[in-house]
Amino acid sequence: MTTYNFDREIDRKKTNSLKYDFAVERGRDVDVLPLWVADMDFQAPKPVLDALQNAVSHGIFGYSEVKGEYFDALYRWFDSRFDWQPKSEWLVKTPGVVFINWIKKRHDLGVTAESLVITQGVVPAITYAVQAFTNEGDGVLIQPPVYYPFFEVIRDNNRKIVESPLLLTDGHYEIDFDDLEEKIASQNVKLFLLCSPHNPVGRVWTKEELQKLGELCDRYHVFVVADEIHCDFAFPEHPHTIFAKACPRLEEKMILCTAPSKTFNLAGLQVSNIWVPGKEVRDRFKAEINAAGYSQLNALGLIACQAAYENGGEWLLQGPGYLRENLKVLRSFLKERLPKIRLIEPEGTYFAWLDCSELGLSDTALENLIAHQAKLWLDGGSVFGKKSGQFERIVLACTKKTLLQALTQLEAACRGRNS
Repeated sequence: MTTYNFDREIDRKKTNSLKYDFAVERGRDVDVLPLWVADMDFQAPKPVLDALQNAVSHGIFGYSEVKGEYFDALYRWFDSRFDWQPKSEWLVKTPGVVFINWIKKRHDLGVTAESLVITQGVVPAITYAVQAFTNEGDGVLIQPPVYYPFFEVIRDNNRKIVESPLLLTDGHYEIDFDDLEEKIASQNVKLFLLCSPHNPVGRVWTKEELQKLGELCDRYHVFVVADEIHCDFAFPEHPHTIFAKACPRLEEKMILCTAPSKTFNLAGLQVSNIWVPGKEVRDRFKAEINAAGYSQLNALGLIACQAAYENGGEWLLQGPGYLRENLKVLRSFLKERLPKIRLIEPEGTYFAWLDCSELGLSDTALENLIAHQAKLWLDGGSVFGKKSGQFERIVLACTKKTLLQALTQLEAACRGRNS
């Protein structure tokens, strides 16, 4: 058994890291401590590193595809984690299919190669779906505060952003089903972008909540694109339910977006796994991809994905525990030393959503405090929704030392403001 040291500090500067090397280019001070972008400061699983080193030693990086054993790894994984069993005819064999055995093992979802389409990322896949299943001017529903590329995809494709904000009640976010139905019925909504688990607030939707969403979408003929990229980071007491399992009657009206990029920290390898159960839907989706001239994936990405889904389980058994410890550190620090900043308790993901409203600052002043006085690079809440300017999202996928340094800098900035 490999034991991973998540406390090991790795210098990521001068590696073309978006997180560490582009502060100035993105309007930040050069010396900020970055805890914003959703990649991890941990090395990928050893089996992934070994597989990549073998591929580099071989020295040829030609066009690549995958064979049956590649599918098998994912099938087993998803079966064991999520008890998800789609019909075998769903899968489409395309370049880059990666996780049939994983999804069978982890989610109990029986799949074959025909229902899976591989793209270079979840956001591009969402873009293809918006283009394939809506027309210009159609409404696309989102639930802010929500992952900010959702806004960009809708806006850049000349669709109408329709917002049904989540309700924050006693520190817990819930779906406003009455508002959601009213917006669907009145705003010409044709497609719903579901974030599950939810980024940034950390909700893991219950099976009952997903079923209620599915009933509304079915009633009003709304297509569902479910972004489930953080599905492997739901806390044990809040198990993740795959949307297709909660709402099987919508199989002809859905696309499910998943990827190894979060599960195994492989974001830079640009591979995502898109499940498309319906054949007609699958054909339309693939036609949109083909129209964009996309056909081949990163050869190293395929190698890394197969190695991760086949042999990365030990890493995933250990990593979430470390992230939960970081959450405890954050919770304790806020309670004891920064009581005016409130943690919205997450049920999954490796983000923390912080309510800073009791600091009594304007949105602009809060951003100045974070970026220029505390010297932190976080994601300000306003990018997730216009009413979230008093919130900050912090990524917990770092060493405890880094997290404590960030919190100490924040504490000093708050004290300096009050002195």
